[in-house]
Amino acid sequence: MTVLLSIKPEFAQKIFDGTKKYEFRKNIFKRKDIKKIIVYASSPVQQVIGEFEIKDILHDDVASVWKVTKQFSGISRQFYNEYFANVNKAFAIEIGTTKKYSSPKTLLYYGLNFVPQSFAYIS
Repeated sequence: MTVLLSIKPEFAQKIFDGTKKYEFRKNIFKRKDIKKIIVYASSPVQQVIGEFEIKDILHDDVASVWKVTKQFSGISRQFYNEYFANVNKAFAIEIGTTKKYSSPKTLLYYGLNFVPQSFAYIS
């Protein structure tokens, strides 16, 4: 099973240039059989630009996740703290092998006619 994640373009680009090795989430998909993430770069790009394999998913208190991920977070500590300001637990998806598409794809290519707020399952 695959998930399509909406990611801000600046962070999506960092995933594919190798400077961001973790994608942070307050909540995560319930299914345990997710092995691959399709990356939808949100506005203003609004296209599917690539994919990556999930190496691991970390889940712990916000401070502990930062300690493990900060070197390859691709974001500032301030941004991290603001994002997780009102939650106690954090998820960090560790990014494995990446593949940036030579030609971006539309959501319709995946059978979606809406932009997922966070993620959508793709079969």
